[in-house]
Amino acid sequence: MATVTFSAAGDLLYAYLAGEIDHDAAQNLRIQLDDALLARTPKTLVLDLGGVGFMDSSGVGLILGRQRCARSLGGTLRIQHAPEQLRRVLRLANIPCTDAGQEE
Repeated sequence: MATVTFSAAGDLLYAYLAGEIDHDAAQNLRIQLDDALLARTPKTLVLDLGGVGFMDSSGVGLILGRQRCARSLGGTLRIQHAPEQLRRVLRLANIPCTDAGQEE
């Protein structure tokens, strides 16, 4: 089961994801993330994947959908602590990844 916790800092909204993100978990996370985006309309949504132990293609779809949602609200999406394999996919989708304070 995956969870998300939120933390706001100025124009940033941090979403800390943890657990295993499969089809069922992605649906639940999508609802929570979209609700937070609509309620707070941050300039940047930061998805922190440091606590994610497993992610299938539903998780990738979750990320791509949040990028679209953030853009439709005038914001951007940034990813933290993504595994290298996911970073390659995110680069193709033009989604920036940040780790240890360094942006790609």
